[in-house]
Amino acid sequence: MKPKKTRKVIITCAPTGSIHTPSMSPHLPVTPGQIAQAGIEAAEAGAAILHLHARNPADGSPSPSAEHFMAFLPQIKAATDAVINISTGGSATMSLDARLEGARAARPELCSLNMGPLIFDFSAAGARIDTWQHAWERPYVEGSRGRIMYNDMTFIERIMVEIGQQFGTRFEF
Repeated sequence: MKPKKTRKVIITCAPTGSIHTPSMSPHLPVTPGQIAQAGIEAAEAGAAILHLHARNPADGSPSPSAEHFMAFLPQIKAATDAVINISTGGSATMSLDARLEGARAARPELCSLNMGPLIFDFSAAGARIDTWQHAWERPYVEGSRGRIMYNDMTFIERIMVEIGQQFGTRFEF
């Protein structure tokens, strides 16, 4: 008798990224409590990996701050066995040193790693917004058309050495 084939699936969930803004959705988690709750609920629903970005809880803007990451990571780690994946992409508005701040503080088992520069134009999403909640949102969204997330070989090597080799972190490419 031939063994039955099984298809294994690994589900990754990114509860909050760096693209959406609070004006785009009232469901975007921005506070540490909201991000922790969204991550925990995703793991309970079957996500094996949580791809995490931090937000400034005051205005919902993408944040590379270790303080903002550490405000929700311990709660997620205590409540789930999901693999924690910290973004090293952060946002195209962040320097490489800023983008690595969360990973340096958390020393996660997994980090994202973009293998080159990214043109990520989400400016058209701004046309659907009638009222912006925060002053940073409109220029952030509309400016994405002319923004490139810089990632050359020097950046990639730094991420692999400073995060991968130093902390034993693996990468999602």
